[in-house]
Amino acid sequence: AEVLTYHVVPGRVPASAAKGLDWAPTAQGQSARVETRDDSVYIDGAKVIKADIETSNGIIHVIDTVLLPRKDIVDTAVAAGSFNTLVTAVKAADLVETLKGKGPFTVFAPADSAFAKLPEGTIPSLLENKAKLQSVLTYHVIPGRILSSDLTPGMTKKVATANGANLTVAVDRQGNVMVDGAKVVSADILAGNGVIHVIDSVVLPPQS
Repeated sequence: AEVLTYHVVPGRVPASAAKGLDWAPTAQGQSARVETRDDSVYIDGAKVIKADIETSNGIIHVIDTVLLPRKDIVDTAVAAGSFNTLVTAVKAADLVETLKGKGPFTVFAPADSAFAKLPEGTIPSLLENKAKLQSVLTYHVIPGRILSSDLTPGMTKKVATANGANLTVAVDRQGNVMVDGAKVVSADILAGNGVIHVIDSVVLPPQS
């Protein structure tokens, strides 16, 4: 049933309107990515090959691939296999259910190699201090969905995190994205309830 309802968008959305969308909220609960390339519309990468078939109670658009709902942020991180420390920390901080919630969220996710760069003893210390661990982890989470396409080379902006403190997102002229002092090394990993950007260092909130 989830697969079928993921193909349904409430309301009448003709192709002309779809071209103006970035996301289409589905009856399944997640939003599907809408992109227009070379005057063709793609839904989660599936190409619309016949549009605007009118029916008595809606509109049908024929696509060339079956769409599958995405895993949530936590399950996406687990499946990636390179965020073991992050997943362990999220569990220890009791943030699993939060990050499995509706969202959407933007998560700047430190890979295992990023956690390995912290001074020796930092991770065990954090795992023993739940409040501090929550503070650090929620500093990596931004309410809402931010994709690399939303960022402009040369821009610098403060964004509010789930921690409550602001972090700085800066883009250089070559398009490299920095989050405080961490570099985004892989962007736009879409999850069912948000997006993950992989960073090469753990960022710490003020007074952490």
